[in-house]
Parts: sequence; structure tokens; C-alpha cells
Amino acid sequence: MKRREFITLLGGVAAWPTAARTQQPAMPVIGFLDRGSSQGMTANLAAFSQGLGEVGYSEGKNVTIDYRWAESRYEQLPTLAAELVRQHVDVIAATRTSAPAIAAKAATSTIPIVFQTGGDPVKDGLVATLSRPGGNVTGVTRLSNELNQKRFGLISELVPNATTIALLESVGPALEDIVQEMQEAARKRGVKLQTVHVRAEAELDPVFAAMAQAHVDALINAGGPLTTTRREEIIALTMRYAIPTIFFDRESVLAGGLMSYAASFSDSFRQVGVYVGRILKGAKPGDLPVVQPTKFELVINLKTAKTLGLTIPPGVLAIADEVIE
Repeated sequence: MKRREFITLLGGVAAWPTAARTQQPAMPVIGFLDRGSSQGMTANLAAFSQGLGEVGYSEGKNVTIDYRWAESRYEQLPTLAAELVRQHVDVIAATRTSAPAIAAKAATSTIPIVFQTGGDPVKDGLVATLSRPGGNVTGVTRLSNELNQKRFGLISELVPNATTIALLESVGPALEDIVQEMQEAARKRGVKLQTVHVRAEAELDPVFAAMAQAHVDALINAGGPLTTTRREEIIALTMRYAIPTIFFDRESVLAGGLMSYAASFSDSFRQVGVYVGRILKGAKPGDLPVVQPTKFELVINLKTAKTLGLTIPPGVLAIADEVIE
């Protein structure tokens, strides 16, 4: 071998370790699994990003997010969860109801899962206890389902002569529990509960027309995929048919709905982002206690109340956390 070729070869060999040392490690990947669509999720996704940022992560800079949307087709969740597992994501964020987390937990016992739900994660089989979840799952609960009786009481105070109150929810696994709670609340107050299922956007107008024809006096919007993505349409229908409605989220009142009673929806997404970031930094999900809301907000839109011809009772107004005029 010629001397010049030998020196060149040695130089190339010497450079290999240096190149290996300077190669950037692959960014961690977050699998984001949701039961609905991205529509209407701008504020929640921004809050999720904020939470990640609080622990040093920024999408596209030092972390990648792989989104999977079920588009309200709950039967697709196991398939979507399995796809994320095959992609070897580092952690899965499963949001808005327990269904995505249940699907993710069935798909993997090793990849960490951070849920966000309105239900009871112990009852849903996601964690052993709220304080010590154990296993590969932890997350945030808004305790939304537990607030439905409170919502029933608030809308009853606003419409004290109501004889029929309807419960609106788009199809979801939590419906049965919610209906049972509402039936008990209705029985205690001596009013009739009418359960209203909505499966598609085209059903909204006929459903509201039917409620008006049945002389429904008030409505509780208990949530669900469609009731989030079609928020504006639902609010417009409550006004067109003059049906006083209490919502499950503050955002609906800001958009013109009458009132809401809930923990902060967006803040729960921020908390999910924080937990995901902590897990990426090495925390074990089983050691992170399930985050529970400490404050529930009553928000009232006085302009909407006036349009509906309602007078907010002084007792209800006095406990409101936010009044929109």
C-alpha cells in the first residue's frame, strides 16, 4: 500500500469515533391518542404544549408528537393504540375520556401512559389508587362525571318550575353512569329526566326541535365528542329554541352558552403535559399520584340569560366565579 493511501485510511478510521460522538440522539416521541378530532382542540393542545414547556420540552425542537384521532369512532381506539405501540413511542397521552387510556393500557404494559378523563380512573380500572397508581399508568381526572348532580341542581335553581330536564350527550362509554346519576337527581327533585343521544351532526337540529316540541324546560350538556366539536351549533340551537342549558366547560359559556360548572378543561391538559415531560425525564408513572382538581368554577353569561328572559337568582350569582356581561 502506498504511504499516502495508508495515511488517508488512518485519518478516516480516526474520524469514525468523532463522528459517532457528535451524532445527535433521536428526539423522544409522544403518542397522542384522543377519542375525538382535532377540531375545537386548539386551546387544549396549547395548554398541553404549555405543560411540556414547563419541564423543558417543545414540539419539533426536542420532542416529537405522533397524533392519533379516533374521530368519535371508539371502536378504532384499540387499533390506534396498537399503532403507537408498534411505533415504539416513549409515552402515550390519552385524552378527554377514559376510553383512549383503557385502549392504550390493553395495548402495552411497559410504555408509560398519561390519561386525562372526567371519570373515576380507579373505577375504570386504570389505576390501583389515586395516590399510588402503580403500573405504567397515571394522569389527570377532572371529576366531571361527579359534577353532573351539581349541574342538575344549578340549572334547577335557574328554572325552578321545570318539570322536564333533558340530558344531552354524544355517544360514549360513560353515558350509562351519567344517566344513572341524573335519574337519581331527577327523582329527588320530582322532575322528569329525558335522555337525548346524538350520534351525528345532522341529528342536532331534529333533536333540539323534538325537545322544544316535548316542552323540555332545561338542558344539561354532559359532554362527548360531538358536543365539543360542534359547540357553536349547539349553543345556537339552545338559543333558537330558548332552552336554558348548563355546559360542562367554560369555553362554551365564553362562546355564548348560558352557564357552566366544571374544573378547568385546559388546565387538565396542561397537567398532562407536565406529567408527560416528567416521565420523559425519568419519573415512573406508577409513582406519580393522579392529579385531581382543587377548584371548580361556576361561569354565567348574563347577556345570554337576558336573551332567554331569565333572571339569575341572587344566591346563584353570589357564588359565581366568573360573570360575563
